[in-house]
Amino acid sequence: MKNIQQMPDGYLNRTPLFQFILLSCLFPLWGAAASLNDILITQFKSVFTLSDFASALVQSAFYGGYFLIAIPASLVIKKTSYKVAILIGLTLYIVGCSMFYPASHMATYTMFLAAIFSIAIGLSFLETAANTYSSMIGHKDYATLRLNISQTFYPVGAIAGILLGKYLIFQEGASLNEQMVGMTPEQIHDFKLAMLEHTLQPYKYLIFVLITVTILFLLTQFPKCKVVNSDSTKSEVKVTDTLKYLAGNSAFKKGIIAQFLYVGMQVAVWSFTIRLALNLSSMNERDASNFMIYSFIGFFIGKFVANFLMTRFKSDAVLMWYSVLGVVTLGYTAFVQDFSAVYAAIFASVLFGPCWATIYASVLNTVKQEHREVAGAVVVMSIIGAAVVPAIHGYVSDALGSLQLAFIVPLFCFAYVGYYFFGKIKNNQ
Repeated sequence: MKNIQQMPDGYLNRTPLFQFILLSCLFPLWGAAASLNDILITQFKSVFTLSDFASALVQSAFYGGYFLIAIPASLVIKKTSYKVAILIGLTLYIVGCSMFYPASHMATYTMFLAAIFSIAIGLSFLETAANTYSSMIGHKDYATLRLNISQTFYPVGAIAGILLGKYLIFQEGASLNEQMVGMTPEQIHDFKLAMLEHTLQPYKYLIFVLITVTILFLLTQFPKCKVVNSDSTKSEVKVTDTLKYLAGNSAFKKGIIAQFLYVGMQVAVWSFTIRLALNLSSMNERDASNFMIYSFIGFFIGKFVANFLMTRFKSDAVLMWYSVLGVVTLGYTAFVQDFSAVYAAIFASVLFGPCWATIYASVLNTVKQEHREVAGAVVVMSIIGAAVVPAIHGYVSDALGSLQLAFIVPLFCFAYVGYYFFGKIKNNQ
């Protein structure tokens, strides 16, 4: 890292390329875990005979882990470094994947939820560290751009997760429900056990990848990117003081709500896209999973288009218009009663592309430097929206008797995101 200097505010004079690439490689790792949840929801729905609300608890377990661990992860960063927090996260991720060995043989829904929760604990460390670190590891003027570039790797991992699920969890032939028609109770029991054993396969491959990435991080030197306190006599800022400061920061709180709803609507749409395709056609789970691949390709394209637009227009304006289109698109998904609704859900993924990174950077910009580690953790905690909104989506689906109409839930979330960026534009005029 020759000729790279750290500024007093924690930013660097330029970005160390190899370290930034390695850091960005973490983003597809949690993308793969998140997209595998969409596969598991569909598999568990049939195998455990769950309601839409109960099947959405996969996301509640996953993102609940983020919520509980984000603040402890930020404290680890404050006391040690971003690198240490990342290594802890990778180790816990490996432990969580390993729990699929007993879960696939015990064949209980609660054991699978425990394994998913364990993975989420590791990912909370990774996201809390990597999102803020990506914005810090270079010149301050390009913080949002760096985070958007790193986030561009996310859909690569998401597509990999869907492909692993498609070919290793889902099987050929008719849908699971159709295959179980005419089976005896004993045959159904054996069939379900066989289907659950398939859920282990993608996590075996993930463990090998995670071990490789962990070794690379251990062997690579990373800059601290910590604020240099010019007053040596000044005491360290306490977490309680930071939380009080954030509680009184109205701009920060509005951004947290926007991030909460954005993550919730994204995960809700992705959780039920496969199910929507199954409901509106006669295809099986493996074929229906193709539409999630298309969704993540669209998500990837949406990021690139947004990155280009944000070099020419203000990011707030870009996100506001993405949100307007998102409301229209999800309205089409909810109310048009034919298979084109699935393609509308896919186009919604294009519009999700720039949201997380832009909101994240926008929220952190409202916070003083000395509060950034904990503030970043609170933004990551807003991921709890992905535990809440999909569950509401599932509940509304059960109540209305229509999974498709329940897409009005993410529609209202996108409307608030648009309102948030519209407010930012007005305040900056």
